[in-house]
Amino acid sequence: MPFCGSSEDGTRIFYRRFGHGNTKVLLIIGLAATHDSWEPQIKGLTGAIEPNDEEEAASIDGDGNLDGDDEESQSGIEVCCFDNRGVGESSVPMKKSQYTTTIMAKDALALLDHLVWKKAHVFGHSMGAMIACKLAALAPERICSLALLNVTGGGFECFPKIDRQIISLAYRFLRAKTPEQRATVDLETHYTKEYLNEYVGLHTRREILYQEYVKAISSAGMQSNCGFEGQVNACWKHKMTAKELDTIRSSRFLISVIHGRYDIIAQLDHARKLAKMLQPSTRMVELQAGHLVTHERTDEVNQALMNLINASKSKQKPEEWYYIPERQTGFLSIRGLLSSLLIVYRLLGKLQLGFLYVVGIFLMGYEHLRNLFTSTRTVRVASCNS
Repeated sequence: MPFCGSSEDGTRIFYRRFGHGNTKVLLIIGLAATHDSWEPQIKGLTGAIEPNDEEEAASIDGDGNLDGDDEESQSGIEVCCFDNRGVGESSVPMKKSQYTTTIMAKDALALLDHLVWKKAHVFGHSMGAMIACKLAALAPERICSLALLNVTGGGFECFPKIDRQIISLAYRFLRAKTPEQRATVDLETHYTKEYLNEYVGLHTRREILYQEYVKAISSAGMQSNCGFEGQVNACWKHKMTAKELDTIRSSRFLISVIHGRYDIIAQLDHARKLAKMLQPSTRMVELQAGHLVTHERTDEVNQALMNLINASKSKQKPEEWYYIPERQTGFLSIRGLLSSLLIVYRLLGKLQLGFLYVVGIFLMGYEHLRNLFTSTRTVRVASCNS
Protein backbone atom coordinates (compact mmCIF):
# COMPACT_ATOMS: atom_id res chain seq x y z
CA MET A 1 0.00 0.00 0.00
CA PRO A 2 1.28 3.52 -0.76
CA PHE A 3 2.65 5.48 2.18
CA CYS A 4 4.51 8.75 2.47
CA GLY A 5 6.88 9.51 5.32
CA SER A 6 6.21 12.92 6.87
CA SER A 7 9.02 15.22 7.89
CA GLU A 8 7.15 15.69 11.17
CA ASP A 9 7.99 13.11 13.87
CA GLY A 10 8.26 10.17 11.48
CA THR A 11 4.51 9.91 10.87
CA ARG A 12 3.49 7.77 7.89
CA ILE A 13 0.68 9.07 5.67
CA PHE A 14 -1.46 6.67 3.66
CA TYR A 15 -2.62 7.96 0.28
CA ARG A 16 -4.33 6.97 -2.96
CA ARG A 17 -4.06 8.36 -6.49
CA PHE A 18 -6.77 8.34 -9.16
CA GLY A 19 -6.81 9.28 -12.83
CA HIS A 20 -4.04 10.59 -15.06
CA GLY A 21 -3.16 14.01 -16.35
CA ASN A 22 -1.08 17.13 -15.94
CA THR A 23 -3.71 18.80 -13.77
CA LYS A 24 -2.93 17.75 -10.21
CA VAL A 25 -5.49 17.94 -7.39
CA LEU A 26 -4.75 17.29 -3.71
CA LEU A 27 -7.82 16.52 -1.58
CA ILE A 28 -7.59 17.03 2.20
CA ILE A 29 -10.38 15.46 4.25
CA GLY A 30 -11.82 16.63 7.57
CA LEU A 31 -12.17 15.53 11.17
CA ALA A 32 -12.50 11.79 11.83
CA ALA A 33 -12.94 11.02 8.12
CA THR A 34 -10.76 8.95 5.79
CA HIS A 35 -9.65 9.57 2.21
CA ASP A 36 -12.54 7.61 0.68
CA SER A 37 -14.98 10.30 1.80
CA TRP A 38 -13.85 12.12 -1.37
CA GLU A 39 -15.30 9.40 -3.62
CA PRO A 40 -17.96 11.63 -5.30
CA GLN A 41 -15.30 14.22 -6.20
CA ILE A 42 -12.81 11.58 -7.37
CA LYS A 43 -15.38 10.17 -9.79
CA GLY A 44 -16.54 13.62 -10.87
CA LEU A 45 -13.06 15.02 -11.52
CA THR A 46 -11.26 11.98 -12.97
CA GLY A 47 -13.97 9.51 -13.97
CA ALA A 48 -11.90 6.82 -12.22
CA ILE A 49 -13.02 4.44 -9.51
CA GLU A 50 -9.87 2.36 -9.15
CA PRO A 51 -6.70 3.85 -7.60
CA ASN A 52 -3.31 4.07 -9.28
CA ASP A 53 -1.12 2.41 -6.67
CA GLU A 54 1.92 2.08 -8.88
CA GLU A 55 4.64 4.68 -8.43
CA GLU A 56 5.25 6.53 -11.69
CA ALA A 57 8.66 7.91 -12.55
CA ALA A 58 8.32 11.11 -14.54
CA SER A 59 10.15 14.33 -15.15
CA ILE A 60 8.57 17.64 -14.21
CA ASP A 61 8.58 20.72 -16.41
CA GLY A 62 8.68 24.30 -15.20
CA ASP A 63 4.91 24.42 -14.68
CA GLY A 64 4.84 21.25 -12.64
CA ASN A 65 3.52 19.19 -15.58
CA LEU A 66 4.54 15.67 -16.55
CA ASP A 67 6.68 15.46 -19.68
CA GLY A 68 6.20 12.80 -22.30
CA ASP A 69 2.49 12.09 -21.71
CA ASP A 70 0.14 11.79 -24.64
CA GLU A 71 -2.38 14.53 -25.41
CA GLU A 72 -5.27 12.74 -23.69
CA SER A 73 -3.27 12.24 -20.51
CA GLN A 74 -2.07 15.84 -20.51
CA SER A 75 -5.64 17.11 -20.64
CA GLY A 76 -6.79 14.88 -17.80
CA ILE A 77 -6.82 15.24 -14.03
CA GLU A 78 -4.91 13.23 -11.45
CA VAL A 79 -6.21 13.31 -7.90
CA CYS A 80 -4.47 12.34 -4.67
CA CYS A 81 -6.36 11.91 -1.41
CA PHE A 82 -5.00 10.70 1.91
CA ASP A 83 -5.75 9.85 5.52
CA ASN A 84 -4.71 12.58 7.93
CA ARG A 85 -2.56 11.59 10.86
CA GLY A 86 -4.70 10.04 13.58
CA VAL A 87 -7.19 8.21 11.38
CA GLY A 88 -7.50 5.40 8.84
CA GLU A 89 -4.30 3.74 7.66
CA SER A 90 -2.03 6.65 8.62
CA SER A 91 0.02 6.75 11.81
CA VAL A 92 -1.67 7.73 15.06
CA PRO A 93 0.68 9.89 17.18
CA MET A 94 -0.07 9.59 20.89
CA LYS A 95 0.47 13.20 22.02
CA LYS A 96 -2.01 16.03 21.43
CA SER A 97 0.93 18.34 20.70
CA GLN A 98 1.58 16.26 17.58
CA TYR A 99 -1.72 17.41 16.09
CA THR A 100 -1.96 20.96 14.77
CA THR A 101 -3.17 22.21 11.41
CA THR A 102 0.36 23.48 10.72
CA ILE A 103 1.88 20.05 11.38
CA MET A 104 -0.80 18.42 9.25
CA ALA A 105 -0.13 20.94 6.47
CA LYS A 106 3.51 19.85 6.56
CA ASP A 107 2.27 16.26 6.16
CA ALA A 108 0.46 17.39 3.00
CA LEU A 109 3.53 19.26 1.77
CA ALA A 110 5.67 16.15 2.32
CA LEU A 111 3.14 14.21 0.24
CA LEU A 112 3.42 16.73 -2.62
CA ASP A 113 7.20 16.28 -2.51
CA HIS A 114 6.81 12.50 -2.41
CA LEU A 115 4.58 12.60 -5.51
CA VAL A 116 7.01 14.99 -7.23
CA TRP A 117 4.15 17.45 -7.77
CA LYS A 118 5.57 20.91 -8.13
CA LYS A 119 2.12 22.53 -7.92
CA ALA A 120 -1.43 21.37 -7.31
CA HIS A 121 -4.99 22.55 -6.89
CA VAL A 122 -5.65 22.04 -3.17
CA PHE A 123 -9.20 21.33 -2.00
CA GLY A 124 -10.04 20.80 1.68
CA HIS A 125 -13.23 20.00 3.56
CA SER A 126 -13.95 21.15 7.14
CA MET A 127 -10.77 20.50 9.17
CA GLY A 128 -9.15 19.68 5.84
CA ALA A 129 -9.94 23.22 4.67
CA MET A 130 -8.17 24.60 7.75
CA ILE A 131 -5.15 22.44 6.86
CA ALA A 132 -5.38 23.67 3.25
CA CYS A 133 -5.25 27.29 4.48
CA LYS A 134 -2.10 26.56 6.45
CA LEU A 135 -0.55 24.78 3.46
CA ALA A 136 -1.35 27.76 1.22
CA ALA A 137 0.32 30.12 3.71
CA LEU A 138 3.27 27.78 4.24
CA ALA A 139 4.02 27.13 0.55
CA PRO A 140 1.96 29.48 -1.66
CA GLU A 141 4.22 28.73 -4.63
CA ARG A 142 2.90 25.14 -4.63
CA ILE A 143 -0.76 26.19 -4.96
CA CYS A 144 -2.59 26.46 -8.31
CA SER A 145 -5.93 27.23 -6.66
CA LEU A 146 -7.59 26.72 -3.29
CA ALA A 147 -11.08 25.39 -2.49
CA LEU A 148 -12.33 25.61 1.10
CA LEU A 149 -15.47 23.55 1.72
CA ASN A 150 -17.50 23.99 4.90
CA VAL A 151 -14.63 25.83 6.56
CA THR A 152 -14.35 27.93 9.72
CA GLY A 153 -11.55 29.97 11.25
CA GLY A 154 -10.97 27.42 14.01
CA GLY A 155 -11.01 27.98 17.78
CA PHE A 156 -14.35 29.22 19.06
CA GLU A 157 -15.68 29.16 15.49
CA CYS A 158 -15.58 25.36 15.73
CA PHE A 159 -18.45 25.51 18.20
CA PRO A 160 -21.72 24.69 16.45
CA LYS A 161 -24.87 26.68 17.03
CA ILE A 162 -26.03 25.38 20.40
CA ASP A 163 -29.55 23.96 20.52
CA ARG A 164 -31.25 20.75 21.63
CA GLN A 165 -30.31 18.95 18.40
CA ILE A 166 -26.60 19.69 18.80
CA ILE A 167 -26.58 18.73 22.48
CA SER A 168 -28.28 15.44 21.65
CA LEU A 169 -25.89 14.71 18.78
CA ALA A 170 -22.81 15.50 20.87
CA TYR A 171 -24.03 13.26 23.70
CA ARG A 172 -24.78 10.35 21.36
CA PHE A 173 -21.52 10.80 19.45
CA LEU A 174 -19.44 10.54 22.62
CA ARG A 175 -21.40 7.45 23.72
CA ALA A 176 -21.29 5.71 20.33
CA LYS A 177 -19.40 2.43 20.71
CA THR A 178 -20.56 0.52 17.63
CA PRO A 179 -20.63 1.31 13.88
CA GLU A 180 -24.44 1.28 14.03
CA GLN A 181 -24.56 3.91 16.78
CA ARG A 182 -21.93 6.04 15.07
CA ALA A 183 -23.67 5.82 11.68
CA THR A 184 -26.96 7.14 13.10
CA VAL A 185 -25.23 10.17 14.60
CA ASP A 186 -23.10 10.84 11.53
CA LEU A 187 -26.12 10.94 9.23
CA GLU A 188 -27.93 13.53 11.34
CA THR A 189 -24.73 15.57 11.63
CA HIS A 190 -23.75 15.54 7.97
CA TYR A 191 -27.02 15.91 6.07
CA THR A 192 -30.20 17.93 6.12
CA LYS A 193 -33.41 16.17 7.18
CA GLU A 194 -35.00 16.94 3.82
CA TYR A 195 -32.21 15.12 1.99
CA LEU A 196 -32.30 12.10 4.31
CA ASN A 197 -36.07 11.79 3.99
CA GLU A 198 -36.06 11.80 0.17
CA TYR A 199 -37.04 8.50 -1.44
CA VAL A 200 -34.74 6.75 -3.90
CA GLY A 201 -36.94 4.00 -5.25
CA LEU A 202 -38.59 2.19 -2.34
CA HIS A 203 -36.19 3.41 0.34
CA THR A 204 -35.25 6.74 1.86
CA ARG A 205 -31.73 8.08 1.56
CA ARG A 206 -31.46 7.66 5.33
CA GLU A 207 -31.97 3.91 5.04
CA ILE A 208 -29.56 3.58 2.14
CA LEU A 209 -26.86 5.76 3.65
CA TYR A 210 -27.18 4.07 7.03
CA GLN A 211 -26.18 0.74 5.51
CA GLU A 212 -23.30 2.37 3.63
CA TYR A 213 -22.04 4.14 6.75
CA VAL A 214 -22.18 0.99 8.89
CA LYS A 215 -20.26 -0.93 6.21
CA ALA A 216 -17.64 1.80 5.83
CA ILE A 217 -17.09 2.25 9.57
CA SER A 218 -16.99 -1.52 10.13
CA SER A 219 -14.33 -1.99 7.44
CA ALA A 220 -12.19 0.99 8.46
CA GLY A 221 -12.71 0.57 12.20
CA MET A 222 -13.68 3.18 14.78
CA GLN A 223 -11.19 6.02 15.15
CA SER A 224 -8.98 5.73 18.23
CA ASN A 225 -9.59 8.11 21.12
CA CYS A 226 -6.13 9.67 20.91
CA GLY A 227 -6.53 10.18 17.15
CA PHE A 228 -9.91 11.85 17.57
CA GLU A 229 -8.82 13.98 20.50
CA GLY A 230 -5.67 14.99 18.62
CA GLN A 231 -7.62 16.11 15.57
CA VAL A 232 -10.11 18.01 17.73
CA ASN A 233 -7.12 19.69 19.38
CA ALA A 234 -5.87 20.72 15.92
CA CYS A 235 -9.23 22.34 15.10
CA TRP A 236 -9.43 24.07 18.47
CA LYS A 237 -5.94 25.56 18.16
CA HIS A 238 -6.27 26.52 14.50
CA LYS A 239 -5.92 30.21 13.77
CA MET A 240 -4.85 32.07 10.67
CA THR A 241 -2.57 34.98 11.54
CA ALA A 242 -2.70 38.31 9.76
CA LYS A 243 0.65 37.51 8.15
CA GLU A 244 -0.60 34.15 6.85
CA LEU A 245 -3.76 35.70 5.42
CA ASP A 246 -1.68 38.40 3.75
CA THR A 247 0.59 35.73 2.24
CA ILE A 248 -2.42 34.00 0.69
CA ARG A 249 -3.94 37.25 -0.58
CA SER A 250 -0.68 38.48 -2.10
CA SER A 251 -0.18 35.15 -3.93
CA ARG A 252 -3.34 35.90 -5.94
CA PHE A 253 -4.30 32.34 -6.79
CA LEU A 254 -8.05 31.87 -7.12
CA ILE A 255 -10.07 30.66 -4.12
CA SER A 256 -13.53 29.12 -3.85
CA VAL A 257 -15.32 28.98 -0.50
CA ILE A 258 -18.09 26.39 -0.86
CA HIS A 259 -20.58 25.96 1.98
CA GLY A 260 -23.88 24.32 2.87
CA ARG A 261 -26.40 26.87 4.10
CA TYR A 262 -27.79 24.46 6.69
CA ASP A 263 -24.48 23.21 8.08
CA ILE A 264 -24.97 22.70 11.84
CA ILE A 265 -21.26 22.11 12.49
CA ALA A 266 -19.45 24.86 10.56
CA GLN A 267 -21.66 27.92 10.57
CA LEU A 268 -22.10 29.79 7.30
CA ASP A 269 -21.27 33.20 8.79
CA HIS A 270 -17.77 32.04 9.74
CA ALA A 271 -17.10 30.89 6.17
CA ARG A 272 -18.37 34.22 4.86
CA LYS A 273 -16.06 36.03 7.25
CA LEU A 274 -13.03 34.07 6.03
CA ALA A 275 -14.02 34.61 2.38
CA LYS A 276 -14.08 38.37 2.93
CA MET A 277 -10.70 38.25 4.68
CA LEU A 278 -9.20 36.57 1.59
CA GLN A 279 -10.70 38.93 -1.00
CA PRO A 280 -10.33 39.85 -3.80
CA SER A 281 -9.39 36.30 -4.86
CA THR A 282 -12.45 34.55 -3.42
CA ARG A 283 -15.74 33.33 -4.83
CA MET A 284 -18.42 32.26 -2.34
CA VAL A 285 -20.65 29.36 -3.39
CA GLU A 286 -23.61 28.66 -1.09
CA LEU A 287 -25.61 25.47 -1.62
CA GLN A 288 -28.79 23.99 -0.14
CA ALA A 289 -27.03 21.37 1.97
CA GLY A 290 -25.64 20.44 5.36
CA HIS A 291 -22.06 19.81 6.44
CA LEU A 292 -21.30 17.07 3.92
CA VAL A 293 -22.05 19.29 0.95
CA THR A 294 -19.68 17.15 -1.15
CA HIS A 295 -22.17 14.26 -0.98
CA GLU A 296 -25.48 16.07 -0.67
CA ARG A 297 -24.87 18.39 -3.64
CA THR A 298 -22.25 16.41 -5.56
CA ASP A 299 -22.95 17.78 -9.04
CA GLU A 300 -22.95 21.42 -7.92
CA VAL A 301 -19.75 20.97 -5.90
CA ASN A 302 -17.96 19.18 -8.73
CA GLN A 303 -19.02 21.89 -11.16
CA ALA A 304 -17.75 24.60 -8.78
CA LEU A 305 -14.41 22.79 -8.48
CA MET A 306 -14.10 22.43 -12.27
CA ASN A 307 -14.95 26.11 -12.69
CA LEU A 308 -12.12 26.93 -10.28
CA ILE A 309 -9.64 24.69 -12.13
CA ASN A 310 -10.59 26.11 -15.53
CA ALA A 311 -10.52 29.72 -14.34
CA SER A 312 -7.05 29.13 -12.88
CA LYS A 313 -5.81 27.56 -16.13
CA SER A 314 -7.12 30.51 -18.13
CA LYS A 315 -5.38 32.86 -15.69
CA GLN A 316 -8.54 34.72 -14.80
CA LYS A 317 -7.82 37.78 -12.68
CA PRO A 318 -8.81 37.64 -8.99
CA GLU A 319 -10.93 40.77 -9.36
CA GLU A 320 -12.93 39.09 -12.13
CA TRP A 321 -13.28 35.88 -10.13
CA TYR A 322 -14.38 37.59 -6.90
CA TYR A 323 -17.99 37.12 -5.82
CA ILE A 324 -19.58 37.04 -2.37
CA PRO A 325 -23.41 37.11 -2.41
CA GLU A 326 -25.21 39.56 -0.21
CA ARG A 327 -26.31 38.16 3.12
CA GLN A 328 -29.99 37.26 3.20
CA THR A 329 -32.08 39.77 5.10
CA GLY A 330 -35.73 40.47 5.71
CA PHE A 331 -38.08 37.64 6.62
CA LEU A 332 -35.38 34.96 6.86
CA SER A 333 -33.23 36.98 9.26
CA ILE A 334 -36.29 37.92 11.34
CA ARG A 335 -37.30 34.26 11.46
CA GLY A 336 -33.81 33.34 12.63
CA LEU A 337 -33.96 36.02 15.33
CA LEU A 338 -37.38 34.84 16.49
CA SER A 339 -36.11 31.26 16.56
CA SER A 340 -33.18 32.27 18.75
CA LEU A 341 -35.43 34.26 21.08
CA LEU A 342 -37.76 31.28 21.38
CA ILE A 343 -34.87 29.02 22.40
CA VAL A 344 -33.75 31.56 25.02
CA TYR A 345 -37.32 31.91 26.30
CA ARG A 346 -37.69 28.15 26.70
CA LEU A 347 -34.34 27.91 28.42
CA LEU A 348 -35.28 30.67 30.84
CA GLY A 349 -38.55 28.89 31.48
CA LYS A 350 -36.69 25.74 32.46
CA LEU A 351 -34.30 27.71 34.65
CA GLN A 352 -36.99 29.80 36.30
CA LEU A 353 -38.00 27.35 39.03
CA GLY A 354 -34.39 26.52 39.79
CA PHE A 355 -33.53 30.20 39.99
CA LEU A 356 -36.45 30.93 42.33
CA TYR A 357 -35.45 27.96 44.48
CA VAL A 358 -31.87 29.26 44.84
CA VAL A 359 -33.08 32.77 45.62
CA GLY A 360 -35.52 31.37 48.18
CA ILE A 361 -32.78 29.35 49.91
CA PHE A 362 -30.58 32.45 50.01
CA LEU A 363 -33.33 34.60 51.54
CA MET A 364 -34.22 31.94 54.12
CA GLY A 365 -30.55 31.63 55.09
CA TYR A 366 -30.20 35.38 55.38
CA GLU A 367 -33.32 35.64 57.53
CA HIS A 368 -32.15 32.81 59.78
CA LEU A 369 -28.74 34.42 60.33
CA ARG A 370 -30.34 37.78 61.06
CA ASN A 371 -32.68 36.26 63.68
CA LEU A 372 -29.81 34.32 65.22
CA PHE A 373 -27.70 37.46 65.49
CA THR A 374 -30.57 39.39 67.04
CA SER A 375 -31.32 36.71 69.67
CA THR A 376 -27.69 36.44 70.84
CA ARG A 377 -27.09 40.17 71.06
CA THR A 378 -26.60 41.54 74.64
CA VAL A 379 -29.85 43.11 75.88
CA ARG A 380 -29.46 46.15 78.14
CA VAL A 381 -32.04 46.09 81.00
CA ALA A 382 -32.92 49.33 82.78
CA SER A 383 -32.62 49.27 86.62
CA CYS A 384 -35.73 49.88 88.73
CA ASN A 385 -35.57 52.26 91.71
CA SER A 386 -37.56 50.99 94.65
